[in-house]
Amino acid sequence: MIELSTIEHQIQYVKSFQDLVSTPFHGAINAVCWSRNLTGDFSEIVGKIELNENIAVIDEDELLELQLSVQGQLAREILINDLKLLKLHGASPTLNLIKYYERDDAYPFFPTDVYSFHVDSSPIPTNTFLCTYYGESSELLPNVQAEQKVLVPEIRAELKKLYGGADKGFEEFLSEHFFDLHYHTKPEARPVNLGVGHLWKLALKHPESKVLPCIHRAPKENRQKRLLLIC
Repeated sequence: MIELSTIEHQIQYVKSFQDLVSTPFHGAINAVCWSRNLTGDFSEIVGKIELNENIAVIDEDELLELQLSVQGQLAREILINDLKLLKLHGASPTLNLIKYYERDDAYPFFPTDVYSFHVDSSPIPTNTFLCTYYGESSELLPNVQAEQKVLVPEIRAELKKLYGGADKGFEEFLSEHFFDLHYHTKPEARPVNLGVGHLWKLALKHPESKVLPCIHRAPKENRQKRLLLIC
């Protein structure tokens, strides 16, 4: 069995936004969490926003137009403040109301959608920030309990069949189609639920990173919309 201490070994908890953005990733630490117990009624906001697509981006003006109860107003203030904090930090956050994400069925044996455990990637040094305010939360998979799918022999064999070219360009093919960003859970792996209300900073894959990228996935929605901040 996997000990909780093994999972917690790569997560550092902080008590403020300033600590969140200033705490560097180091050693095995590739996830930093500003742990919060938020007040306010986020479900009221979710219920008052019309969702005609699978995903809608909610801006500050739309939030301010909502007629809300006192608890709804408290939730709105938190959303707007989180957006402002991240923008002042230089990030570009978006607030999404999600019914569900599109599934990837181009390669049935290897889905590359966000429901698959994956790492984020960037050509420049940056981080992923995310917070679920309502609905199901994302999951983190400890790196020691994961294996790149492209290294699983059976999957790699199928990918080589799909590639059909010389071995020389195979690794580039994997990268171009984002296959190398997805991971397979090892036996008895225990993903960590990121919870509701907590603001997370996750390490991603980039050329200057000194830590392993954080492996995570979106939850499968259960007839419930999800209110998510991400950047």
